[in-house]
Amino acid sequence: MNLTELNKIATAMVAPGKGILAADESSGTIKKRFDAIGVESTEENRRDYREMLFRAKDAMSQYISGVILYDETIWQNAKDGTPLVKLIEQAGAIPGIKVDEGTQALPMCPGETVTVGLDRLAERLKKYYERGARFAKWRAVIDIGSGIPSMTAISVNAHALARYAALCQAAQIVPIVEPEVLMDGDHDIERCYEVTSRVLNKTFQELRVQRVALEGMVLKPNMAISGKKCPKQASVEEVAEKTIRLLKACVPAAVPGIAFLSGGQTDEEATAHLNAMHKLGPLPWGLTFSYGRALQAAPQKAWSGKPENVAAGQRAFSHRARMNGLASRGEWQSSLEQKAA
Repeated sequence: MNLTELNKIATAMVAPGKGILAADESSGTIKKRFDAIGVESTEENRRDYREMLFRAKDAMSQYISGVILYDETIWQNAKDGTPLVKLIEQAGAIPGIKVDEGTQALPMCPGETVTVGLDRLAERLKKYYERGARFAKWRAVIDIGSGIPSMTAISVNAHALARYAALCQAAQIVPIVEPEVLMDGDHDIERCYEVTSRVLNKTFQELRVQRVALEGMVLKPNMAISGKKCPKQASVEEVAEKTIRLLKACVPAAVPGIAFLSGGQTDEEATAHLNAMHKLGPLPWGLTFSYGRALQAAPQKAWSGKPENVAAGQRAFSHRARMNGLASRGEWQSSLEQKAA
């Protein structure tokens, strides 16, 4: 393992003013997104859509540091025969790959899941590296509800994340470690803070046990935020203050960077929260975004599967990428959204 090289890539992934595009939706998820805009989810349409994003020169070269791909996408070529990974590299961004194989029910823990995909992961990582991937992603899902999460769910998911991270580093690939505490419930921000704190502490404990070099990884956590169904929604300032307090308490300064997931927030909420965090003074790690839906909802709608809408889709993507790029420096203002509209 060449840690200097891993650290260089991890640092580039969280470079000031840039963030990561999560374009790793599974076939099932992208079908739902396409259904919503009336587009059939064929392999060709999925390819055309992603090619549109990767060819958005302004967005990709100025605001996107890396792109997380799905297994289908990493092997695809653009319409003109150029591998999609090459388009990403040509734009100056780093190709990455989602390597987990989704979740399964966790035995003896009703309503809880564990992420799977460690079998044969070492072989798969080797192939992905040859194809050009320099980082990977694995998502653990922790739900908050009555009597959950259990210590069992937190432990097995943290253990799997750490095993995955160690395998990545052995393959000279930077692991994005993503323990996501879902915001689907009716819990308040205090409960989210408490659960996320337990999850992060356990995750870093397991990473140490598995001898993962913290300097060669990126953390992709949720923010401390009210559940969607909670009657009292925390303000932007409270989300920022609590999230930073939580991260400073749980995330060692050796980690080069933290790239948030949007986790069901609206485009603008995700941007405003990130921006507010950068107003809270100097931070020990790079702090940026790794958004999927919050970067893609607008371009999907603008494109709607029509070749004549490609330019409009790219403009919408460039706008969201720019807004989040500004937020990752603490330079975003809501008035900039109105101007574009």
